[in-house]
Amino acid sequence: MNLPQPSRLQFTADLNICRILNGMWQVSGAHGSIDPERAVESMFEYVDAGFTTFDLADHYGPAEDFIGEFRRRLEQSRGKDALSHLQAFTKWVPMPSAMTRAVVEAAIDRSLRRMNVGALDLLQFHWWDYGDDRYLDALKHMADLQKEGKIRHLGLTNFDTDHLAAVIDSGIRIVSNQVQYSLIDRRPQLRMAQLCREHGVWLLAYGTVCGGLLTDRFLGASEPIRAQLDTASLQKYKRMVDAWSGWESFQNLLVALGEIASKHSVSIANVATRYVLDQPAVAGVIVGVRLGRSAHIDDNARAFRFTLDADDLDRIEKALAGSRDLFALIGDCGDEYR
Repeated sequence: MNLPQPSRLQFTADLNICRILNGMWQVSGAHGSIDPERAVESMFEYVDAGFTTFDLADHYGPAEDFIGEFRRRLEQSRGKDALSHLQAFTKWVPMPSAMTRAVVEAAIDRSLRRMNVGALDLLQFHWWDYGDDRYLDALKHMADLQKEGKIRHLGLTNFDTDHLAAVIDSGIRIVSNQVQYSLIDRRPQLRMAQLCREHGVWLLAYGTVCGGLLTDRFLGASEPIRAQLDTASLQKYKRMVDAWSGWESFQNLLVALGEIASKHSVSIANVATRYVLDQPAVAGVIVGVRLGRSAHIDDNARAFRFTLDADDLDRIEKALAGSRDLFALIGDCGDEYR
């Protein structure tokens, strides 16, 4: 399968990415068991289909190891040049503590070994406690390691607008911030996107299909009880739906999205994805992949084969009208983690 040209984005001068990233939280153990052999082999299917960009983290179970093994097999079967078409974005999520050069470098070296790379394409940094400003120490050491060639680009994960601004003001070059962004969580539109546009920072959006809730599967469905939500993602985003406006309003939204999807011969998930992809400063949307268990490659590809027109956007706005203000309830992007 050859994805259309709009599926690609020049993310940085040296990284051209697929705008739907393969999210590897799904292999962390919180979404059912994963067979390592089947998982690694299935990665060939994604890359061959054009989905060449993977999003992972040091704490996503074996995710970094899967990338390392996949790189070995890719090089063995197709040659070293094949590696240049693969992008793997990882994260470092330390507990707040003294951020010495030795601590930072040890974490980066571990990811380098696990992923079988000489340099990390993008290292996305998360910090749990803004009251502890040693995150700036960590970032300064990461910037030094970037100059030394161990990291190609630096990004952030779940930083709010004020703290992203503080990092930018410190002189550290940040290319992206990964945040929750969906039709029910549009907090990035309020402050974050504008700051990103002003400083050349991209947004990488997760939660765009609400762990599978924003799909045809739940259109017309009764409100699920917790036991029916069989993955960590479904449980997490059901709580977000409850905070946003509840199941009845969510069903009204799904009806509207279903009508738009039918008009374009696509899925509800495609409409939800297309909406976020079209937002200012958004580089890409992260869609979870349950490697070796299930795949939505053909369906995800359809997100690049249509556009939302003015009538579609008006219908979406009407379906969202009256929902609760998540910025007022939760705070800015990432504040739900602090």
